[in-house]
Amino acid sequence: MMKTIFYTMAMLFSVSSFAQSATEAPDTIINQVTIFQDPRMGILKTKEAEYYKYFRSGAKGFRLMVINSRDKDLVMKVRAQLLQRFPEQKIYMSFQAPYIKIKFGNFVEQTEAEKYQKMITNAKLVPTSIYLVPEVVEVKPDKNKDEN
Repeated sequence: MMKTIFYTMAMLFSVSSFAQSATEAPDTIINQVTIFQDPRMGILKTKEAEYYKYFRSGAKGFRLMVINSRDKDLVMKVRAQLLQRFPEQKIYMSFQAPYIKIKFGNFVEQTEAEKYQKMITNAKLVPTSIYLVPEVVEVKPDKNKDEN
């Protein structure tokens, strides 16, 4: 009996709380939103669009498969030597059980990739052969393009 009274009162209260007031007419409500935006947001939006255009979209190019080994110490040693010798290039490590692979660089031109391949081979940084691998690479924007 007590539960029935409680549920009835709760139901009456909830219905009355969602009812509209008779004094408000729908015609008097104004649906208007004012947005105050910092003018620098437009500049930020432009910069972000440039970033995604150049850095998130890749181009067909080449990377060097420098090492593919099970020996973690050897792979880390080669990685450290490549970072010291060529800080301007990116190094990509991946693990495909049981091998650890290191790919090197983002080269759009095959000749540039072959140049680095010869430099790494001549420096004897890697105990194995270095292979040229076609991949989608990151493309950096041309600095002279921004100045014009």
